[in-house]
Amino acid sequence: MVVPELRPWRAARPHVVRIAHALRPRLARAAAAAKPRIARLARAGKPQVARLVRAGKPQIARVTRPKSWQYTAGAATAGLALAAGVVTAAGPWDSSGQRTAERDRAAALGRAGGTDHGRAPGAPAQPRPAPSAGPVLTGLGGVSTVKSAPDGKALATTLTPLLKDPALGPRPAAAVVDVTTGRRLYGTDPDTALTPASTTKIATAVAALSAMGADHRLTTRAALEPDTNEVVLVGGGDPTLTARETSDGSAGLRTLADRTAAALAQRGVRDVTLSYDTTRYAGSQKHPIGVNPNLAPVSPLMVDEGRTDDSTSGPVTRVTDPAADAARRFGDLLKARGITTTTPGPSKATARAKTLATVDSPPLSALVERMLTNSDNDIAEALARQTAIATGQRADFAGAGRAIDAQLRKLGLPLKGASFKDGSGLDRADRLTAGLLTALLAKAADPAHPELRPALTGLPVAGFTGTLTARYTDGAAGVVRAKTGTLTGVNTLAGTVVDQDGRLLAFSFMANDTTDPAAAQTALDKAATTLASCGCR
Repeated sequence: MVVPELRPWRAARPHVVRIAHALRPRLARAAAAAKPRIARLARAGKPQVARLVRAGKPQIARVTRPKSWQYTAGAATAGLALAAGVVTAAGPWDSSGQRTAERDRAAALGRAGGTDHGRAPGAPAQPRPAPSAGPVLTGLGGVSTVKSAPDGKALATTLTPLLKDPALGPRPAAAVVDVTTGRRLYGTDPDTALTPASTTKIATAVAALSAMGADHRLTTRAALEPDTNEVVLVGGGDPTLTARETSDGSAGLRTLADRTAAALAQRGVRDVTLSYDTTRYAGSQKHPIGVNPNLAPVSPLMVDEGRTDDSTSGPVTRVTDPAADAARRFGDLLKARGITTTTPGPSKATARAKTLATVDSPPLSALVERMLTNSDNDIAEALARQTAIATGQRADFAGAGRAIDAQLRKLGLPLKGASFKDGSGLDRADRLTAGLLTALLAKAADPAHPELRPALTGLPVAGFTGTLTARYTDGAAGVVRAKTGTLTGVNTLAGTVVDQDGRLLAFSFMANDTTDPAAAQTALDKAATTLASCGCR
């Protein structure tokens, strides 16, 4: 039987071979250094084993002989160590669309996250997403043997003709940065502020992670007002709260109903007035673009993003009042658990209200990854308002924009010309520069800011995950990780790529005033693919 070789492997095999050769002497030195210590441990253990045998416990002696599975496990561990280093340096791809090195590193640290990136109803089951990575991009610290970044002039010779494609409009902007050093290697109008579309979500991700930390969670709670038997469902701003029977790691409305009903039963309460509280957010719930299938009204209380079908991502008709819908469904769940409720109405939980039960969202790291992978507008707007709350701004569109700007300014990022009107990029009045986008990516890779790493690990993987699943099938599949951005007349792409010399680069390509979205998308993909295949010396 002939097993076909995967296209991404053919493209990446030269990197892996070169890196494996480079690592072989290092592994040999490590083995040689460890040999004396292993010998000492063996000598130290012999007297103890002998004493046990003399004491009439020969069964202890028998376990000292390694079995075949132990040899296998040892070999597998050594192989995993080598594979992790190779994959990290060679590029972010494997059969599941996540770096093997990231997955194994995260598993070793016992971290969870990135567990619900969603899939279309009826689609074939996909491999379980990798958990959120711990420290990634370890190649920055020494795995890569490359000593110099691509030559700027060579990059210009390669990229400039591609960016002159008429499909990219009259004046596209671009920037390429060496992630290891932060040095800009290439730029064309990199400081010109343009409409970014959904690449805005990179800025939202970095601001939210910076303000709240990767482990922050959003809490939905049910509270009982004393002396009134009023139960208030208090929205905490979790856009991933779900009423599905299987929550897949998200906070479950059914779980909250179970806990609430049990707490009420302990108090002997079987009949309640049901209310809901949306006061965590301020201002209009309606996005400036109006009613749109790409997002629900922005509310701190919603279930399954207000979707009217079983989808978990993509455009779909939404309910007109997500909070009222969530409260109604919560009431139905309570009734099924023996608690009689009234038709829910809006209210505000007082300071005297006693918490009956709570459910928490996945950590912020997982929310960011899901937002970036699926270009989830509901999560983006929620994280923008949570950033406002965390920094003392008003939790509306304007306050969220100010909060994002302030957090990025604290990180020392170049904000000249930038303007944040929302968190998702659906507002055409948003403005970012190609230079800012690459600076955001480089900052997320900075070892001094590990809390920002989900802004990289959540980027869609070309040919494998999220909004890049169907792109790069004949190009840089698995080697490019990037956030897409598309509005009418706007096409953008920003992310990371490993070039032919194993160097990790951050790039941003922005095109406004485009007239053919398919042609513009193809032109951007071609530029990213060329960057991936470039030695550029």
